Amino acid sequence: MLRPVIAIVGRPNVGKSTLFNRLVGRRQALVRDVPGVTRDRLYGRVSFGGWEATLVDTGGFDPSTDQDLVEAVGRHVRAAIEESDLVLFVVDCRAGVTPLEEEIARILRKSQRPIFVAANKADGPGQEALLGDVYRLGFPRVFGVSAEHGRGAAELLEALRQAAPGPGPEPEGEGLRVAVVGRPNVGKSSLVNALLGSDRVLVHEAPGTTRDAVDTPFSFRGRAYVLIDTAGIRRKGKVTTPLEKLAVVMALRSLERCQVAIVLLDASEGVTAQDCHIAGYAHEAGRAIIIAVNKWDLVPRGMVGRAEVVAQIHDRLPFLEYAPVAFTSAVTRLRLEELFDLVDQVAEETGKRIPPALVTKTLGQAMERRPMSIRGVPLTFHSAAQVGIAPPTFALRVNQPDKIHFSYERYLISSLRQAFGFTGSPVRLLFRRAPTRGRRRAAARRRR
Repeated sequence: MLRPVIAIVGRPNVGKSTLFNRLVGRRQALVRDVPGVTRDRLYGRVSFGGWEATLVDTGGFDPSTDQDLVEAVGRHVRAAIEESDLVLFVVDCRAGVTPLEEEIARILRKSQRPIFVAANKADGPGQEALLGDVYRLGFPRVFGVSAEHGRGAAELLEALRQAAPGPGPEPEGEGLRVAVVGRPNVGKSSLVNALLGSDRVLVHEAPGTTRDAVDTPFSFRGRAYVLIDTAGIRRKGKVTTPLEKLAVVMALRSLERCQVAIVLLDASEGVTAQDCHIAGYAHEAGRAIIIAVNKWDLVPRGMVGRAEVVAQIHDRLPFLEYAPVAFTSAVTRLRLEELFDLVDQVAEETGKRIPPALVTKTLGQAMERRPMSIRGVPLTFHSAAQVGIAPPTFALRVNQPDKIHFSYERYLISSLRQAFGFTGSPVRLLFRRAPTRGRRRAAARRRR
């Protein structure tokens, strides 16, 4: 069922993201004691006594500013209000009502949405007297809460539940989850906007505009997807502020939540050291991977060919030789359909299952072609079976599971790829000790 949508709005640094995290029950939004931390809309699910709603965290709203970036944040806040069923207006009861909050209240009244006011930082009974000033905003539903300590959260949720509309029918399936990852300013948000055909994710020329991971359901050629636009990931040595470090953590978490990762590169800059780190994160997360070379329209025709670029990518990222490479332009929408052909392909490949007998035969033949010995003791192979998907994972029973060199493991993985494909997906091998002859006889007697 489609859940009602509740948008959280307010001026900067009143605790919107802290309240968001409190209501959804986990630390999903970035929280720092500085204004302007949240910029994009951020979605989460709130559950209360069997009732569920979608909560939308938004950037600090300053409709009076002339700064272009903050104006863009204001447009996103208005968009969040437009798509919401209820609005939760967060204020700082200790600071009192400001002229900016009076301006925000005026805009909210025009929205014709039910407005609830969360007077935050009411940490104890001593702050209850401060709520009187909040009523000057003209909204009767005012709740004293402490986002940091949870005080008043249950009462607020109960009021929201009573006022929210009933759930509507939900489209079938959640959709294939696709994360767009890359270093700052390679065009991740522009690519997401191009795929969606709208200005859904905030785009700005300054690197680091996107800080939170943003989930966006959409349909493309009749198939459901969920796009996850992530903060630009920087090398650890370049991540200096606590805010940037938190953004990196959330970008890496988005890799854990997705099924397919699009690793975005900048065609005008080639493969950088940061790109190598990011690609390594995606590989270690075990996700199906596509390498997308963005801004291909900026490369002069004839200067460099696609085959040459692919060779450079494989030279710099040898651990991602299994990942297909797409050439795109978010600005001109170049080859976006081909990109999603690859998304569908790698999603199918990472979920492929191979019968145990076929796995055992393939790996047995590979070991016969290239036998291996460890300190004079031959490596003997007993059996193998696929034990997982996404990524495809295989358990092999051998006589010396702890002494297999990584180069031989790569050879076995290559043999599996030649036989079964697994395009775009990492392959994992688990080596387990094969039962000895005496243990096999004892097991056979038990079965009899």
